[in-house]
Amino acid sequence: MSRRFRTLALLLVLLGAPPAVGAAASAEAPREAAPNAENPEIEQRMVRLAEDLRCLVCQNESLAGSKAELAEDLRREIRDQMKSGKSDPEVIDYLTARYGDFVLYRPPFKPVTWLLWLGPVLFLAAGAGAWYATLRRRRSAAAEPPDPRKLAAAAQLLKEDQ
Repeated sequence: MSRRFRTLALLLVLLGAPPAVGAAASAEAPREAAPNAENPEIEQRMVRLAEDLRCLVCQNESLAGSKAELAEDLRREIRDQMKSGKSDPEVIDYLTARYGDFVLYRPPFKPVTWLLWLGPVLFLAAGAGAWYATLRRRRSAAAEPPDPRKLAAAAQLLKEDQ
């Protein structure tokens, strides 16, 4: 087989692969989280509350938008607690007692989370300090007059190079 023919065959295989892979992936995609329509008021409360909670499996997705099985279980648990008459803060207290502050998208400001809240400000201050020190060093280096001996040596090197 010629090299051109093999390259063309490889290109056709690669171009045909993404649709096949996409079809296989969509066949195994997790099912959509179906809302529970028994009590629309509780469902709305649950969705509002779950928007502020992190999925423990996905970690970058809210509990309301996650399709993971654990997220479905946690939504069911939240519904059950709301049906039993617990308020939103009580449900959040239950979840943080069980899973820690990680379940909250907005963790509380307490000694354990100080670095989380103040870290960006500290990094910004350190960067500003390094930038200021660099500028100051450059200004002081530019203010010094050049050494006449070094200038003469540089001029001599330039004359020799010509």
